[in-house]
Amino acid sequence: MLRTMMIAAALLATADTAFAGSHEASAPPPAPKQEGPPAKAIIGKNGPILVDLKGMTLYTFAHDTSGTASTCDAKCAEKRPPLVAPDNAVATGDFTVITRSDGKKMWAYRYRPLYTSQLDGAPGEVNGNDPSQAWHIARPY
Repeated sequence: MLRTMMIAAALLATADTAFAGSHEASAPPPAPKQEGPPAKAIIGKNGPILVDLKGMTLYTFAHDTSGTASTCDAKCAEKRPPLVAPDNAVATGDFTVITRSDGKKMWAYRYRPLYTSQLDGAPGEVNGNDPSQAWHIARPY
């Protein structure tokens, strides 16, 4: 009888561990954490500028005036790709998140949407700066 009770206790302990393990395995993985700002300031040939994490110059568009929307869509966004933000992005410091007309998210700096330029081929280039067309280098001030 003692032997039967010891076997039963061992089986219960094993079953409890198995159920606990299977419960943990079915839990969804935690959401990835945001690792800091989406851009950084550097000192370039033209003074302080904002660049993405690959070192590509970022730009603002003078027609983006609402602080909550981007006016550069369709063909404009092909030439001036937005600085894309993940769906779970949250504002950090001076960086905010804007939802575009297509439902995708992008980063903004002090409520000004940020873009790269297809005219820039290497980090630090500023070929996309075109004030006559309302495109300006994003500055950290």
